[in-house]
Amino acid sequence: QVQLVESGGGLVQAGGCLRLSCVASGSIFSISAMGWYRQAPGKQRELVAAITSGDTTNYADSMKGRVTISRNNAKNTVYLQMNSLKPEDTAVYYCNLRSPYAMEYWGKGTLVTVSS
Repeated sequence: QVQLVESGGGLVQAGGCLRLSCVASGSIFSISAMGWYRQAPGKQRELVAAITSGDTTNYADSMKGRVTISRNNAKNTVYLQMNSLKPEDTAVYYCNLRSPYAMEYWGKGTLVTVSS
């Protein structure tokens, strides 16, 4: 069983930055793909960024150039650096792990609020 714990969310002014972290328990982190998703009130959950076990990254068009996903396998941690934040980036941000064994896990989320 894998548990994911996000941190780093909070209130920030437009134009500001935040770095989210997600720590995974267990031993499959390094062989798993990791992703950050977000869900704004009244909207569906959407992909923000993803990184494979081989460090290939993928970003949502709306976030390209403003976010960077990275991972530290020694710390079982994935990061999301977010810059130039906008009020429309306000959402709960969730960490996701997809193992090579077709198992998927979610964290409980961390709230990011961007004020105008």
